[in-house]
Amino acid sequence: MAPHWTSDVDGGSLFKAPTSALAASNTAIKPQFVVESDDDRQQSPTKRTWLMGEKAFNTRMPHHDGIKALWETKWKFPCTKSVYPFHDGAYEDFAPIFEHLIAHDINDGTTPEYTAAFFPTAERLEKAGDAAVSAAGEARQQQQQQLLLDASELYLRAACVLRIARFPYISSHVSPQEDPTKWRAWEWQKAVYMKAAGKLWKPSPVIEVNMPHVCAAENDLGLSIPAYVRMPPALLCCPVVILLTGLDGYRPDNTARCNEFLARGWACVVLEIPGTADCPADPADPTAPERLWDSVLRWMAGYRHTEEQRFDMTRVLCWGLSAGGYYAVRIAHTHGAKHLAGVVAQGAGCHYFFDREWVDKAEGHEYPFKLASAMGRKHGFESVEEYREKAQGKFSLLESGVLDREGAARLLLVNGTQDGLMPIEDSMLLFEHGAPKEARFFTGALHMGYPLANSAVYPWMEQVIASVRD
Repeated sequence: MAPHWTSDVDGGSLFKAPTSALAASNTAIKPQFVVESDDDRQQSPTKRTWLMGEKAFNTRMPHHDGIKALWETKWKFPCTKSVYPFHDGAYEDFAPIFEHLIAHDINDGTTPEYTAAFFPTAERLEKAGDAAVSAAGEARQQQQQQLLLDASELYLRAACVLRIARFPYISSHVSPQEDPTKWRAWEWQKAVYMKAAGKLWKPSPVIEVNMPHVCAAENDLGLSIPAYVRMPPALLCCPVVILLTGLDGYRPDNTARCNEFLARGWACVVLEIPGTADCPADPADPTAPERLWDSVLRWMAGYRHTEEQRFDMTRVLCWGLSAGGYYAVRIAHTHGAKHLAGVVAQGAGCHYFFDREWVDKAEGHEYPFKLASAMGRKHGFESVEEYREKAQGKFSLLESGVLDREGAARLLLVNGTQDGLMPIEDSMLLFEHGAPKEARFFTGALHMGYPLANSAVYPWMEQVIASVRD
């Protein structure tokens, strides 16, 4: 029996399971169940009604018409504001690049021609950053700080340019061989980012670590787990946030979030999810995440930043972003309250996201490029058709029984009701299984509930940290 939902969610409400420990909100989410027999489902596989509405579900957004449409209808405005996916970047860097792409009719973001178009700008910005660092070494003390700030900004701008260059997807399991140009952009992005983050950000620089993957299996790639760590100054025993990145946003793409953690006295550990970037976990194995988190948590328990500074393993939070939201839901149930004080799953898919009808229509929704091909490779499938046919049976957290495990961690679900990439139905599904959940849904908002979503997440995290007793 598949749930069909209608909603009168108030834009400022917080939806929670009725048995939640927090006060009840004024939100009313009304499940309407349509009972279908197995024969009905086989005869009418597209009978489901999606909460986002038929019109939105069937819409193909105009940015899919080519690079000119992508720039003018979707990316130009956020670029002027330096917000996702252009955070840390500057409009003046990107406008000439997209003029070049449009003039040369380079419409496919997966091609070497697309990626290489960003390299001259990245090189120019990196050299300007190097020059600022050199000038700081010769400047008077009062000028040094400004020059180093300028250098950091230039390096971050270069890293942002390289982020868009390596869009929409890379993975160490396939990209170094299949797409060396994008892989070059990724390695370059990390290097230029660390020129700022690893050398100039005092007293809390980014520390590159390679955690031993002590629980690795034969098909996991390598015996180490690359991660970024940042520690707040002075605190000896730090609450810590494990930040799980998404399909296209990786370790160097989370400067602002990590700064927010540090401002609250929290450490952070930033990791990529299976099937993306440098993550060694076997993307085709649904149980590979459990091995990954076992190794990560074991390393964290023994980590010492200094002889005295360490993570407070009683105050560990996890926040999964977009495709990382799936893994956040998963770890909340597989590792649970024994290891995690709380988990945030933002823009998470867990079951309906893998539905064939959804996979087909999501191709035309808000993702800037082709989504199914990237998601298929990310999950270890050889073709989009194989992904359509097999993903739900293999990776659904409902069908695998993960959602009904006992001892789940406290879990906050965050998304926009009009998310065209990860259906809001997947967040609602969790209220029918396992322990009580909490949620914040943003009426009319797209994927992940931006731009207002973070305003709900940080206060919740603060409350969870404060609720843990020594």
